Amino acid sequence: MRSRMQQALCATVWVVLSASHAYAASNDSSASQRVPVEAFATSNALSDPRLSPDGKHVAVSADLGEGNHALLIYRVADMKQTAVLRLPRYQLPTEILWVSDKRLVIGKGRKFGGREEPYALGEIIATDVDGKNQDYIFGQERSLRTSGLEPGFGFIAGGPHQPNGHFYMRRRGGTTSRSQLYDVDAEMKTARLIADIPVKDLSFVVDDQGVPRYAYGTDDNNVYLLYQANAQGKEWQPLDAGKIGGKFVPFAFSADGARVFAYYSEKGGPSQVVTATPDGQQRKVLLQDPFSSVAAVEWRSLPYQPIAASLGAGKPRWNYFDPNARDATLHESIGNAIPGKFIKYSGHSQDGNTSLLHAYSDRDPGTWYLLDRQRSTLEPILASREGIDEAQMGERRPFRFKASDGLELEAILTVPAGVETPRNLPMVLLPHGGPHVWGDAWAYDNDAQFLASRGYLVLQVNYRGSLGRGERFETSGYRQWGTRVQQDLIDGVRWTIAQGQADPARICSYGASFGAYSAMMVVAREPGLFKCAAGLAGLYDLNMMYEKGDTRTYNYGLNYLNRTIGTDAAELKANSPTGVASRIQVPVLLAHGEADQRTPFAQAKAMKTALESSGNTPEWMAVPKEGHGFYEDKNNIAFYRRLEAFLDRNIGTQAGQAGAAD
Repeated sequence: MRSRMQQALCATVWVVLSASHAYAASNDSSASQRVPVEAFATSNALSDPRLSPDGKHVAVSADLGEGNHALLIYRVADMKQTAVLRLPRYQLPTEILWVSDKRLVIGKGRKFGGREEPYALGEIIATDVDGKNQDYIFGQERSLRTSGLEPGFGFIAGGPHQPNGHFYMRRRGGTTSRSQLYDVDAEMKTARLIADIPVKDLSFVVDDQGVPRYAYGTDDNNVYLLYQANAQGKEWQPLDAGKIGGKFVPFAFSADGARVFAYYSEKGGPSQVVTATPDGQQRKVLLQDPFSSVAAVEWRSLPYQPIAASLGAGKPRWNYFDPNARDATLHESIGNAIPGKFIKYSGHSQDGNTSLLHAYSDRDPGTWYLLDRQRSTLEPILASREGIDEAQMGERRPFRFKASDGLELEAILTVPAGVETPRNLPMVLLPHGGPHVWGDAWAYDNDAQFLASRGYLVLQVNYRGSLGRGERFETSGYRQWGTRVQQDLIDGVRWTIAQGQADPARICSYGASFGAYSAMMVVAREPGLFKCAAGLAGLYDLNMMYEKGDTRTYNYGLNYLNRTIGTDAAELKANSPTGVASRIQVPVLLAHGEADQRTPFAQAKAMKTALESSGNTPEWMAVPKEGHGFYEDKNNIAFYRRLEAFLDRNIGTQAGQAGAAD
């Protein structure tokens, strides 16, 4: 029997159903007990679910562990699987689109390593809802020759608002320097060219009538490009940024087609959400903030229109464009029905009655709910991962502080469960990777929660160079990797000490990829501040980036290195952990996959050699056949146990024994 909890909200009463097939966390676990390592280190993740147009099925990408992924399709009525589409090892769905009630297309990607971001392979396959009629639609192995289209790289670029078995495909083929968009029939495997621009790697915006109206992207030197077509999708012309007055990135048309929704930023500042005339003029600001860019936009059901946006800084909340509109009050009431969580639609049925939405928090990786408007019910159907009991997770608290040069920065402090007011806790500085990526946010963070579950205060600083505050803030971190970026992290540590939150005698640094670089560099810059440092899949030698690794192998990547770190060998050495290893005299743990292609194993070996040469032999964990981070559960478990023991030895804590004033 399913239990029911009724809650009156605004004018709506939502019945929240607890389902036997939903993954539920235990309510009787004690926050004082140390959460098993396996809860953080095993593969059990679901992501990117998509609801079928009739609302009767949901397709989701599943991480099966050991580098294996699949597309799972469930019948919503009873959450029984109707199909399992297994992909070759290290391949996974990066795009999922229903083209009809019974058929969907999948863009394939590859991910070699648990910490690597997947990249699209340019291959598109299709399947029916029951797993039958599977087909390779387009890619390097097969063409759409009946349409005169030779093999190449294809990327799903959305589909008509009224599903008709078709989807839009952005094509890149061979050495072409063009951007092309096709209308593809996923059943007949025929294609019709609907946009063609002699500029490579652009994305398209298609209006409600299926006409491509904008094309945008960046060139190899990261210069933003924007083109506009006429109402028939022809006569492409560049839009003059000077006349618009800033960076204008359109993403949708208004229901009547008279105006366009866009991200807009002036003078490299944070991005806003605006509406404007199609030429970028007569802009009306819907949401802006002097500190943070807009991070997310929420969409209503048909006719699909943006109804709200949220900022990237702080604890997220929706800012409704028209707070009194029915869609806004309905959305707000749904959020109130799942208290303490941030909710976002993942899709809607064509009739608008059924929606899939994701609810997550700083302690909860997230659950997907099925919203039935006619019955006024919310039913949990899928959890993004098993084994995480939010009652045992720590609170993540965003805050701002001033760096030593006066610049205001945001950081996240994860406080161990059961601690209300942290006082002199042992702390781990956890720098994010990238570095030029969206920084750390209020959402659930696996590394931070693992460390907090061991009794540590965890500090994450969104140092300059991070995305989310505009181009000016990003570029302020260029060629500052070893200097100002690291000082921002150190300033954050000193701030927590000054607040009495961190014990100055018990602080370590740990990170992965660029985070591992920072974990070593902060110790070299402030050797008396840290008691140890740990790095996973780390970048340790900047000069080596021009010699090994996949970033240097394509024009954009090479230009990225030139922009962000420069080419002066002496300067690169001085700003590399290998070049300043003699200043790192605290215990060090290095862990690395021997098959890593992003930060090759040679990076770790160079760091190990540099430390040994200065008389500081590191703890060493080299794992064969693993890439950028570990895929196999046993290796992740082993690493977390090594990290746990390493930290306990050096800043000595046991969960539940840390000092706190509650």
